Amino acid sequence: MNKWLTLLAKVFAWLAVAAVLAVVLLFLGFLVVRGLSTFNLGLFFGKTPVWAAIAGRLPVWHGIWPACVGTVFLVLLASGLAIPLGVASGIYLAHYAQGAWKRWFGLAVEVLAGIPSILMGLFGFALILFLKKTIMPQANTCLLLSACCLALLVLPYLIFMTQTTLESLPEELRLAGLSLGFTPWQNMLHVLLPAASRGILSGVILAVGRAAEDTAVILLTGVVANAGLPSGILDKYEALPFHIFYLASQARNEAELAKGFGTALILLLITAALFLGAYYLKSTVTKSWDQKDLLI
Repeated sequence: MNKWLTLLAKVFAWLAVAAVLAVVLLFLGFLVVRGLSTFNLGLFFGKTPVWAAIAGRLPVWHGIWPACVGTVFLVLLASGLAIPLGVASGIYLAHYAQGAWKRWFGLAVEVLAGIPSILMGLFGFALILFLKKTIMPQANTCLLLSACCLALLVLPYLIFMTQTTLESLPEELRLAGLSLGFTPWQNMLHVLLPAASRGILSGVILAVGRAAEDTAVILLTGVVANAGLPSGILDKYEALPFHIFYLASQARNEAELAKGFGTALILLLITAALFLGAYYLKSTVTKSWDQKDLLI
């Protein structure tokens, strides 16, 4: 009986994996069939000369180049804001917070994780309205505001992954540095954080993917159509998720809709490139730590 149950469980597991792979491949195949025909320089730069568009000397009116640049800037800025704060908060929850304060802080992070992205966008928009009416009349929605709201949105991923990974480390490792005369902070910096780097960087990868694909937040906090290349973090900008939404909702013919599918493919490629960059960083840090282990 147990043999048959085990076999049935294995078959079910393999069928589940096959179903997931089939759905992913079907989705990718649909995008490729509908959007690959639009892959040319015109999709990126419209009728603007390539080098003039890349250098920002001429505006791009009918291409996605500004949206590609805006998306990369947005993800890098949001990640730069969220990663230090998220890792530091996770360290605090794992090793320094105690008692009721730890429970309340953990509850606040859980509530933040459950906030829908559209509410985060409304928060950013309301914040700008408040600033305009009080201390900053010139305040306006911009790239920085979108990045801050996205940073808040992905913060729970980083906090939970850092906290969980640090708390799962064996007690012997926690005491190793202290027994050698390290201060608690030196023990954290040179022993515990490198040992937890795999889990922490996995959280970074999740945060990058979440920041790259969100539309609701940026829709209310600074993204517009035909903004061009952003000249600073306080400017309006374009982004691929919004560009896809705009093309899908305003398409007047099949050609414009096909551009939407092509733009979706580009967004997937950019997200994959960001994932690979984060994964390379994770592999490099992990390999460096393993080499130190061998030397010790």
